[in-house]
Amino acid sequence: MSDTLTSSDLAHIAKLVNLSIDADQYDLFSSQLTAILDFVSRLQEVPTKNIAPTAQVTGLTNVYRDDVVDQPRILTQKDALANAHETHNGFFVVPAVFE
Repeated sequence: MSDTLTSSDLAHIAKLVNLSIDADQYDLFSSQLTAILDFVSRLQEVPTKNIAPTAQVTGLTNVYRDDVVDQPRILTQKDALANAHETHNGFFVVPAVFE
């Protein structure tokens, strides 16, 4: 790549990522971002034609348990609400949080 980013390029990128950049920081960020993009373009030169795509490397398949209902461990609504400070129509009452 090795083309240096212009101030307008950097301003556009900063706007896209919602980042405020001071005028004195443009040179620093421009050189850093140019170096990153140069590195990525070098990665595109790596020969990967004979490399199979890899989704995962552990060889594990499904490591989760079956999704079944475990009746003995289910609380009844009465048991679940037994220690609640306040309930209403079978639900917990908690202070409202609005921001």
